[in-house]
Amino acid sequence: MNSPLPKIRKGLLDPERRRKGIYLLPNLFTTAALFSGFYAIVMGMNRDFEKACVFVFVAMVLDSLDGRVARLTRTQSEFGAEYDSLSDMVSFGVAPALLMYTWALQPMGKWGWFAAFVYVAGAAIRLARFNTNIGIVDKKYFQGIPSPAAAALVTGLIWVLNDYHINGGDVKWLAWAVTIFAGVTMVTNIKFYSGKDINLRRSVPFWVVPAIAVAYLVVTIEPSHVLWGLFVCYALSGYVMAIVDLVRSGKKPPVN
Repeated sequence: MNSPLPKIRKGLLDPERRRKGIYLLPNLFTTAALFSGFYAIVMGMNRDFEKACVFVFVAMVLDSLDGRVARLTRTQSEFGAEYDSLSDMVSFGVAPALLMYTWALQPMGKWGWFAAFVYVAGAAIRLARFNTNIGIVDKKYFQGIPSPAAAALVTGLIWVLNDYHINGGDVKWLAWAVTIFAGVTMVTNIKFYSGKDINLRRSVPFWVVPAIAVAYLVVTIEPSHVLWGLFVCYALSGYVMAIVDLVRSGKKPPVN
C-alpha cells in the first residue's frame, strides 16, 4: 500500500502552491483595515469619537499598503481586489456615515439619516465605478474624490471639533453640509490627482528627505488639524482644477 505522505510533501513543495501561499500577505493588510473600520464603528457607538476617527485614518494607511504589497510581491488577484472593495465600503463608507450620524446628525431626524445615506450611497457607487473603470480611465487622476479621502473629510471634522469639546448637535448643519458634499463629490466626474505617476524608485534631491521629516513632525504635533486641513485642500483641488479647465476651454466642467 502506497503511503500518501510523498504526495503531500510534493504538493507542499510545488512552486505554484508556494507562490499562491503568499497571497495571504496583502490580504492581512486588508483584514487589518477592515478591523480598523469595524472598531471605529464600535467606538462611535460608545461615543468615543476621537478613537473612532483615529482608527478610520489607520484604516486609510493600511488600505494604501495592501495594494502596494500585492504589487511588490506580485500577488494581485481578483479575490484581493474584491475583498479590498468590501473592506473600503465598511471603513470608508459605512463607518464615517455612522460616526457623523451618531455625533451630529441624529437630532435632525429625516434630514440627518438622509445625509448619512447620501454619503453611504456615494461611497458604494464610487467603489463600483472604480472597479469597472480599471484600465479605462487615466491612472493619473481619480474620477471623483476617492472614498478614503471622503472619509477623512467627514471624520476629520469630527476629530478636530471634538478636540475643542464642541458638541456635534451645535454644528449639525455644518456636519450635514460636509457629509452631503463628501458623498456627492465621490460620484462626480471631477478629476482628482491620484499620485500614481510618482516613481518612488527614482532619485530625488537631498532636500526632499528633511522635508518629509518636517512633514511627519508637523503631523505628530497636531494630527487632527493637519490631516483634516490637508484633505480639505485635496477635496477643493478637484473643483479648482475644474474651474481652471473651464476658464481655459470655455466649456462647462463635468459635475455628474
